[in-house]
Amino acid sequence: MKAKTKLWFTEDGRTVMGAGRAELLKTIDEERSLRKACQKLGISYKHAWLMLKKMNEALGEPAVVTVRGGKEQGTFLTDLGRKLLVEYDSNKKMINEAIEDETSWENVSFKLSARNKLPGRVLEVEKSGLVSKITIELEPSVLTSVVTEEAVEKLDIKPGDRIYAVIKSTEVMVAKAVSEKRQIKTESADSEE
Repeated sequence: MKAKTKLWFTEDGRTVMGAGRAELLKTIDEERSLRKACQKLGISYKHAWLMLKKMNEALGEPAVVTVRGGKEQGTFLTDLGRKLLVEYDSNKKMINEAIEDETSWENVSFKLSARNKLPGRVLEVEKSGLVSKITIELEPSVLTSVVTEEAVEKLDIKPGDRIYAVIKSTEVMVAKAVSEKRQIKTESADSEE
C-alpha cells in the first residue's frame, strides 16, 4: 500500500492551480501554443481556456498571455505563471518527500485514531512558499508533517517548541499548548478541489 496526496493552491477560497492546471502551464511553456498544448494533453481547447480563465480570475492577473501575429506569436507564461509553476513543483516535491519518509513507527506502541495527540518536540521547520515541513521528535521516533506556512506562523512554531502531533485518518496536524491549562490551538489545511 502507498500513500498518495494531491496539492492545489487557492486564493480567497477559489482554486488557483492543481495538478491539471500545472500540467497545462508546463505544456504551454513547452509548446508555446495553447492549441498544441491541448492536443498533446488530449483535452479540448475550450476546457483549457476555461481552466486558464478561472486561474486568472482567482489570481487577479494573467498566468499566460497570447501574442497574435508575427514571428513571435503564441501563448506564453507570464512571470507570475512561471513563479506559480516553480512554487507548485517545489511544494509538490517537498510533500512527496514527506510522504516517502521512511520514519519507522515499529517501536511506537500507539493505537492510532482521530483523537490521538502525540506530544513531541520540533526539531526543524522548513518553510517553502505556501507550505512548511515540520520535523517532530516523538520518542523514540521522528515524524514529518506538512502544514501551511500560515499555520506555522499562527502557532509560532519553531525548533525546540513542545507541540502535539494530532493524528487524523487523512492528515497529521500540529497543536501547541498556549497556556498552563494546556489549551490547544490547531491548524489544518482543509482540502478542496
